[in-house]
Amino acid sequence: MRLAIQVSDLDHARIDGTRVYVAELLKRFGSLSPETNFLLYHKGIFNPALAPPDHDNYEERSLPFPYAWMQTRFAWEMFRTCPDRLFLPIQAAPIALPRNTVVTATIHDLAFRRFPETFPANHRWKLNFMLEAAIRKADRLIAVSESTKRDLLEFFPSLSDRDIRVIHHGFDAEFFGARISEAERDRTLSRHGLGPGSYALYVGALQPRKNLVRLIEAFSQAKERIPEMRIVLAGEPAWLSEGILAAREKSPYRDDIILTGRVSFTDLRALYQGARLFVFPSLYEGFGLPILEAFASGIPVLTANNSSLREVAGTAAVYADASDSASIGDGMVRLWSDETLRRACLEKSLTELGRFSWDKTARETLDTILR
Repeated sequence: MRLAIQVSDLDHARIDGTRVYVAELLKRFGSLSPETNFLLYHKGIFNPALAPPDHDNYEERSLPFPYAWMQTRFAWEMFRTCPDRLFLPIQAAPIALPRNTVVTATIHDLAFRRFPETFPANHRWKLNFMLEAAIRKADRLIAVSESTKRDLLEFFPSLSDRDIRVIHHGFDAEFFGARISEAERDRTLSRHGLGPGSYALYVGALQPRKNLVRLIEAFSQAKERIPEMRIVLAGEPAWLSEGILAAREKSPYRDDIILTGRVSFTDLRALYQGARLFVFPSLYEGFGLPILEAFASGIPVLTANNSSLREVAGTAAVYADASDSASIGDGMVRLWSDETLRRACLEKSLTELGRFSWDKTARETLDTILR
């Protein structure tokens, strides 16, 4: 069996949840099916932090090409080699593929349809084009949450319930669950002018869908009640981030709103473990991987009551109305100051974490692709 996988996202410098998803699957696929020949197609050079392991049954194929790579160079290679199976992990597909190749595509989210105003117009056009191509070409569809499955059935009424299998993401329990020394943690925090337990933490790109302008407003309200509170936005600016940066500059507490820019996984673990709480008030998420990372890191979570977020966090989080900065701010104050609530959330998070693992995700995904 020859299984081709489109892994060009692993070449990117910026690491996000979908790229972590691809990297984690490739850590496991080779050993799960040693009899399968995995053909890994990408454009250039892997990001070292995302590069797949050197399994004997992995064959890396770097195919540089300057224009519309997936629709041209990659599609041509599929016709040239005609693999038995093709896995498209980033909800995109060539508009032409060999007829006898069985295609599986993962759909992560439909945020650009739910909240189109939070995406640049050219991004929306591209994302819609790629999603529709994936829906047309896939013989099998994977959704990363029940929320994403519901959106697919709403926006694509030709699909039926049996066309889509829900397979949740996992999380890196070994990495994020491993406690680092206080000295190592404090060295990382000191580079950002932070002390342990002195800040709320957000992790992710700085872009409108993440609701960060409202989070900055909520932090300002919370800080009036808890003057020692600071907040860390750990992530780099993405599209339409100008409003977020402007909101920070206008805040009377801007010196207590820490922007880290891009951080390594090692520094990210230290930031998680040094935080007093994690706050993730997104307008919409296909899954919400940082919630699990926060659970594993042993910090309580405040998140929004929408999309997949309750599906992921279950009973272990405090929920807020993403459209209301006062609701978010009140939740931050409660989770900062109520020790009984904090302990209850942390105890429940261990149970919720037990529902998710990358090993489970990889097994179920490969079963869907190869059956």
